[in-house]
Amino acid sequence: MPPTSPLTHFDAQGQAHMVDVAAKADTHRIAVASGRIVMQAGTLALVQAGTARKGDVLGIARVAGIMAAKRTSDLIPLCHPLALTRVAIDFTLPTEATAVSPSIECAATVETVGPTGVEMEALTAVQVALLTIYDMCKAVDRGMTITDVRVREKHGGKSGSFVNP
Repeated sequence: MPPTSPLTHFDAQGQAHMVDVAAKADTHRIAVASGRIVMQAGTLALVQAGTARKGDVLGIARVAGIMAAKRTSDLIPLCHPLALTRVAIDFTLPTEATAVSPSIECAATVETVGPTGVEMEALTAVQVALLTIYDMCKAVDRGMTITDVRVREKHGGKSGSFVNP
């Protein structure tokens, strides 16, 4: 028999499986993920002014991120379907003082009370929110880049808290 894998989605025979969380205690779990989309200055100006042809870019992207968090288990094969208690999508646009490159940062905060964490839901929410911005702005800027997507922090469960430096 091969040694037990440190990857929890594989059994002792190396076969993929859904992790059994039945014996785990329900705890309040929170995950925050973030990422950003880099774009041309003119594209950012359209988003900021609310004059993009397809409408309110950030409003639509916020709803898309929330919907994505709720559907994560439909997209990621071994994720558990979870009863989410909160999904918040926040966007940060650069100010004159902070503008290194024209970009929009997205942060997703996802919460549940249950036996497994919500990092995948937070990551999925960020990615889909940023993809929605791309979709709504691609007519004027096909060179946008989605970057720096990561889990910033997670809290709850047996492993406790993690804060990404």
